[in-house]
Amino acid sequence: MAWSTRELAERAGTTVNTVRHYHRLGLLEEPEREYNGYKQYEVHHLVSLLRIRRLADLGVPLSQIRAVRAGADSTPQTMRELDAELEESIRRLEKARADIAVILRDEVPADTPAGFESVAGRLSETDTSIVHIYTQLYDEAALADIQKIAEDAEDVAADLDRLPSDADEETRRSLVPRLAKSLARNLIDYPWLNDPATHLSKSGYVTSQTMVEAILELYNPAQLDVLGQAHEAARELVQKLQESGEGPEAGAG
Repeated sequence: MAWSTRELAERAGTTVNTVRHYHRLGLLEEPEREYNGYKQYEVHHLVSLLRIRRLADLGVPLSQIRAVRAGADSTPQTMRELDAELEESIRRLEKARADIAVILRDEVPADTPAGFESVAGRLSETDTSIVHIYTQLYDEAALADIQKIAEDAEDVAADLDRLPSDADEETRRSLVPRLAKSLARNLIDYPWLNDPATHLSKSGYVTSQTMVEAILELYNPAQLDVLGQAHEAARELVQKLQESGEGPEAGAG
């Protein structure tokens, strides 16, 4: 007894379109046709289709199924590579589940940057955007330090976030020394911030260009003015503290 394409697909647990796709790729032999043009599949077609499905379910790329079925010398290596890919997929899935568990436990936004769930409540919309960019530019060690910096963030960071674009000069000046002290502390506690080259996951050029574009877009003119002055003041403060051997608190004024 012969089967139609639909009947073959049902018996193999797949779809008519899949069967036709395998024909186009040359993986499944074309059957004989009746006088009316209808295909007539037999048991050997079903077995062949099931073998193809088995390899596809294992993750073997369709382009390699023919060679694997033929027992090519490359088959063991193909399977080892596939196993390594599956292992990496499992690792990613397990990490995703762990991240979801933290998101549900801490009730933080689902798009919080990975590893920053514990400080999500401290991050403004701009902070979160910057951290997302950091995750693509810095290595895990640097990100761990950035997470600690976020944990210790002072009120001045929130004040900077709220600074309107048209803030007057006096308001801006009042923020500079406070922000400079905070930045100086970070530069001392995390020396790599002075020269982050060893912690980059992208090239120095890509990192620099990306951060410049991000900062210019994410901060308003008043905030950029304060940030520029504070960074300059922070470096001067660090230099003075290092020369005097004192800690960052000594420079508060």
